[in-house]
Amino acid sequence: MSNIILTGDRPTGNLHLGHFIGSIKNRVKLQNEGNYDEMYVMIADAQGLTDNFDNPKKIREYVKEVAIDYLSAGIDPKKVNIFIQSEVSELTELTFYYMNLVTVSRLQRNPTVKSEIKQKDFNTSLPVGFMCYPISQAADITAFKANIIPVGDDQLPMIEQTNEIVRSFNRIYGDTLVEAKAILPEKEIQRRLPGLDGNNKMSKSLGNCIYLCDDSETVKKKVMSMYTDPNHIKIEDPGNIEGNMVFTYLDAFSTDELISKYSDFNTLNEMKEKYSSGGLGDVTIKKVLYNIIEEILTPIREKRKYYEDNIDEVYEILKQGTNKAKQKASQTLKEVKHAIMIDYFN
Repeated sequence: MSNIILTGDRPTGNLHLGHFIGSIKNRVKLQNEGNYDEMYVMIADAQGLTDNFDNPKKIREYVKEVAIDYLSAGIDPKKVNIFIQSEVSELTELTFYYMNLVTVSRLQRNPTVKSEIKQKDFNTSLPVGFMCYPISQAADITAFKANIIPVGDDQLPMIEQTNEIVRSFNRIYGDTLVEAKAILPEKEIQRRLPGLDGNNKMSKSLGNCIYLCDDSETVKKKVMSMYTDPNHIKIEDPGNIEGNMVFTYLDAFSTDELISKYSDFNTLNEMKEKYSSGGLGDVTIKKVLYNIIEEILTPIREKRKYYEDNIDEVYEILKQGTNKAKQKASQTLKEVKHAIMIDYFN
């Protein structure tokens, strides 16, 4: 069986550090290791419209921005097909066929959908398109016969539901589709990075993010305003590590090498022990975190400047990637229609 990687993001805003550590870093690693046959990265604009249907201009603008984020973060268009979801109409048709294999109650039980509905305060105004988000995602994955999906843990329920659809389809219509496996970041904290304020996960809609496109001064302001221990008033006071967002982010992004480079400590554990016993100030630990984040973002900013100055090249990359994605999805759609016995003129 071929190893095919698929992943993607909704273009509802610029990508942030949560995206980077939760998925993009893994994508670049998989891309560079080269142990795959095909790799697709999707800009899910059609899914973005499910809760932004009244603001299509926003989605259109962020398709470009997310593409630049991908390229700046190290996604290589020579190795990866970056494509626009809405331009691959086969995905919409597959979604329609898969709807027959999922009950409304099963969609309502999906933890990711339930969480998003609560966060967006949809209540009785829930769009049908948003409710069908897991089915659409199943179409995205199966259209490419993808079996490797780099994600954060909030997407695990989506992969589970995709595999349920695959099993149902294959049982009813014959062996056609391929089950997928999620690839998670190594550290648990990287799988769902909380926001700077300590609430929920880092989220574009909550405005508690450090974006990949943020400049150095903006990053500094955000880091210096991060939630720590409200009872750690004086430097000599003992401080709490648990719930302290600075240490949460250091857990996610630091290595012993970076800690020793930007502090007087050899390891993060040494720094934690000193903070816990007293004698280490919040400003000091925030400066360490700022320097580590800057080391990550500086090369991303440099690449971003190039692509911002060469937008035509960005759209050409998207066009080529979308054409290849459409060819692949078209073949799968033919197989699906044949299995369902609705390919009348073949």
